[in-house]
Amino acid sequence: MSLALVIVAILLSALSGVPGLALPKAGRAGQRIAVGMMAASMAAGLVGVLLAFLGDLSPVLQFSWPATGQSLIGMDPLSAFFLVPVFLVGGLGSVYGLGYWPQALHQDNGHKLGLFWGLLVAGMALLVVSRNAWGFLLGWEAMALSAFFLVATEDKKAESRRAAFVYLVAAHIGTLALFGFFTVWNWCTGSYDLVAIASDKVGLGTLNGLFLLSLLGFGLKAGILPLHFWLPGAHANAPTHVSAILSGVVLKMGIYGLVRFLFLLPEPPAAWGFLLLVLGVVSAVLGVVFALAQHDLKRLLAYHSVENVGIILIGLGIALVGRSSHNPLLLVLGLAGCLLHVWNHSLFKSLLFFGAGSVLHGAHTKQIDQLGGLGKTMPATALLFLFGAVAIVGLPPLNGFVSEFFLFLGFFGAVTQGGSQGMEVAMTAPFLAVVGALALACFVKVYGAVFLGSPRTAQAQHAHESPLSMKLPMTVLAAACLVIGVAPATVVPVLEAAIAATVGSGAGTLPALASVAPMTAVGFGALGIFAVVFAVWAVVAASRRQGRKVLTWDCGYAQPTGRMQYTASSFAQSLVMLFGWVLKPDVHADPGKGNFPAKAHWKSHVNELVLDRWVTPWGRRMEKVAVWFKYFQQGLTQNYVTYIVVTLLLLLGFLVPYREIFALLTVR
Repeated sequence: MSLALVIVAILLSALSGVPGLALPKAGRAGQRIAVGMMAASMAAGLVGVLLAFLGDLSPVLQFSWPATGQSLIGMDPLSAFFLVPVFLVGGLGSVYGLGYWPQALHQDNGHKLGLFWGLLVAGMALLVVSRNAWGFLLGWEAMALSAFFLVATEDKKAESRRAAFVYLVAAHIGTLALFGFFTVWNWCTGSYDLVAIASDKVGLGTLNGLFLLSLLGFGLKAGILPLHFWLPGAHANAPTHVSAILSGVVLKMGIYGLVRFLFLLPEPPAAWGFLLLVLGVVSAVLGVVFALAQHDLKRLLAYHSVENVGIILIGLGIALVGRSSHNPLLLVLGLAGCLLHVWNHSLFKSLLFFGAGSVLHGAHTKQIDQLGGLGKTMPATALLFLFGAVAIVGLPPLNGFVSEFFLFLGFFGAVTQGGSQGMEVAMTAPFLAVVGALALACFVKVYGAVFLGSPRTAQAQHAHESPLSMKLPMTVLAAACLVIGVAPATVVPVLEAAIAATVGSGAGTLPALASVAPMTAVGFGALGIFAVVFAVWAVVAASRRQGRKVLTWDCGYAQPTGRMQYTASSFAQSLVMLFGWVLKPDVHADPGKGNFPAKAHWKSHVNELVLDRWVTPWGRRMEKVAVWFKYFQQGLTQNYVTYIVVTLLLLLGFLVPYREIFALLTVR
């Protein structure tokens, strides 16, 4: 029953955009039908997942497929775990689009967005439930192409086309790596079925090859640094609810691939886990550092996706080190932190992107330094964005704290029970703490500059609150963040089932998650903190309503303006300078001359680490080197015939002497 409901959900989402293609572009009927079908898909999918967690794991569906003989579709608790964000964000994002991207106002691309939104959700769900490489790749390619068309929704803008093209190149480099991965997989196992490989079937060299191919193919999709180069541009230029599903769900398909396939391989060398730890630390630290330097709200959130993928990777690295060292404590805590942060990041990052879309919808700009004071005109958006901000920096009582708590418990377990490799794992802990501190500074900057203070521009001054269709999905996500934060024990059975399905039966008896992590105590503590914070907020709100409004001290200015406030750039300038060795900000400043300068300006820009500093410059160099080829490519048929004749003569000149020598040797 559970798998049947998931299949129904996949079909509903895949077909949700089709009716709109036959309906008038100026009408709302097509979008409403699509939203209704996506809502039904979300309901069917989540009910199927719930039944799977309750033990109703339907038999694997098997049907004939000429390319492979048999194709398998099935669902275990790990598949069910990753289906939750697929269907939840897919359904909520579709509802959000009613207010953010109404068909009546986007007649040229509204139907296209609805069609590929449903195909994206269907592709992700298909690859998660596939038990055969060809089914997996079918879902993977449907996801990749749908995401390309969604990023290119506003294809009349050059920046959108460029971002979509960069994403398409990255996606298909990853797909080629996966073709290589599954080719080697078939060579090792004799089939394309996704089953565990026995240790006597493959050598260490082949294992390392499979690991590196999976890291390239899935790492490009997950946005692991330095494979993240497509991510900032795609997230910044896509419609904001598309950015939400890209960050909250599409990136997790790369994580799903790593978790699924690395645990189907035989016992890994410890070096795999340590490499993932290093990549996780680099992604987390540099992701948050580059986020600090951004002026575009959506681009800032995109770099925080790189940061949180790094945190997820740290958990996976701890788990692999635990697996290679036969330490079940590290294995369980690492996987718990990794998997729960997959859920948590899907929730709070989708919430933050929805909040950014609400800001863009109300103020018509996403430039942080042009905003300010939106808490007065957009109070619901301000409150819901605050939930997401508290969650992403890992503070109680919200969900981000719980998954990072698992990781810190893993670090402590590495010190006490990790043996010779424990201290090496524990050395990652200070970096995770630094990431949390920098993330807190970044979101203090963002929230203060966007929602507090006074409006800096007319756009911010005339901002308006978003409609209910946008606020409702944000409220659902904020409530989910709060529930996991104050009652983390509710997700423990789900995590234990997903961990058991990931590890399989070969790892022996695993410790119960509740026995190594005091979830009940954490929940009560978080609930207490929430009660205190709510009480303080209620007192402050009441005092504001009853108090007398007066001006604050204005430093002697007779008529202060919004431009006299701290900007986000000035707030973060000291941290940007601290990390200037990697950020290398490009600053254009004119401080003005004389005692009473007529004008002054200051502007800074930070180039993308990989795309702008490495890929693009090297591409231009190769273009200059290859420019000489234009002398041969002139479009004249007689020239091409000449090239063919010359090539044949050269070949004959090389081959004839060798042929004569071979004939003489044969005669002798």
